[in-house]
Amino acid sequence: MHSFVSCLMHCVFSTKERRRLITPDLQERLYPYLGGIARENKMKVLEIGGVEDHVHALISIPSTLSIAKAMQLLKGNSSKWIHETFPKKRLFEWQEGYGAFSISASGVTRTVRYIRSQKEHHAHHSFRDELMRVSKRTAFNTNLGCLIDFFRPCGTRHCYSTVPQR
Repeated sequence: MHSFVSCLMHCVFSTKERRRLITPDLQERLYPYLGGIARENKMKVLEIGGVEDHVHALISIPSTLSIAKAMQLLKGNSSKWIHETFPKKRLFEWQEGYGAFSISASGVTRTVRYIRSQKEHHAHHSFRDELMRVSKRTAFNTNLGCLIDFFRPCGTRHCYSTVPQR
């Protein structure tokens, strides 16, 4: 018996305390590197983009890999690579946690367009506005305050999971 799985995820993760450390020069090298990590772990990247303080990735995750493990691989390996490749960025860290939203096949084109337009998007919309819109669009079932705490720049640890707390 073969398994056929379509697990398209729009993942968002930020730098620790939302520090603006992902410069355009780093973006040019980081996004392909993240794609390589994904390929090495049997994920397929449909799009990667972002701005100086966070990354968006639309990825297809295989049935053998949990979302949490996929994010651990992407964030952990890229952080190690940044430290080794860019000694001046030794303070670089990803913020604990991430956002992950399932995307239907019919939503791929719109999501890719959205990821590609991050620079323009954030020129007009705050990260909080973005979270509220994503939360409404995906019928995200959690307390919005908890979601905002997840992306809070102050480094506080209230609710770092997209899964409702028990």
